[in-house]
Amino acid sequence: MIDFAKARTIMVDTQIRTESVTDHDIIAAMSEIPREMFLAPALRPFAYIDDDILVKDAEGGNPARYLIRPTPLARMLQAAEIGQSDFALIVGSPTGYAAAVLARLAGSVVALESDEALAASASEALTEQGIDNVAVVTGPLEAGYPSEAPYDVILLGGAVEEIPQPLFEQLKEGGRLVGVLGYGRAAPAMVFTHTDDDFGGRPVFDVHLPPLPGFQRPRSFVF
Repeated sequence: MIDFAKARTIMVDTQIRTESVTDHDIIAAMSEIPREMFLAPALRPFAYIDDDILVKDAEGGNPARYLIRPTPLARMLQAAEIGQSDFALIVGSPTGYAAAVLARLAGSVVALESDEALAASASEALTEQGIDNVAVVTGPLEAGYPSEAPYDVILLGGAVEEIPQPLFEQLKEGGRLVGVLGYGRAAPAMVFTHTDDDFGGRPVFDVHLPPLPGFQRPRSFVF
């Protein structure tokens, strides 16, 4: 029988604290939220491994979907500098776990998922955990969710090849968009800030994340 509480403590002590994550609210959230409850029963024994966990195979030209590793999630959340009154959008929420952690830091969260079955299971998991400040919605990830915009924080739940302009346009003045730009083994995690109708970006660390569907650049024919 797995002691999930002990596994959660080990995850925080060996994967989170050791990677320059010092935000007490992030550490508390990841120490308390049962990550295993955001996975199908067969996957729960793997909930606290230091690896991305496959939750849906690739299909129809879309990439496979994963619960991303705890460490890059924690580091991206820390880079976003989330306040308790912030309104946040997470783009790509296949399990609901990242939305649950984000919900402990922000005032309210919109969790956008393109796969309806994954969205339904994420919503169910959030409800079962009593997390009532997250609204799970469905739609193309690359479009964001403009009907609830603007947002103080937009978090991309996977790697993207490019960030479409509509996502930037959904940021409030002073808002932050955090995501991994590129598919390499050491792609930059970027923080973009909306200031005076401009969107300046800076890299904060390098990492590899699984890709999100919908963010590939159109391929052009080369002679």
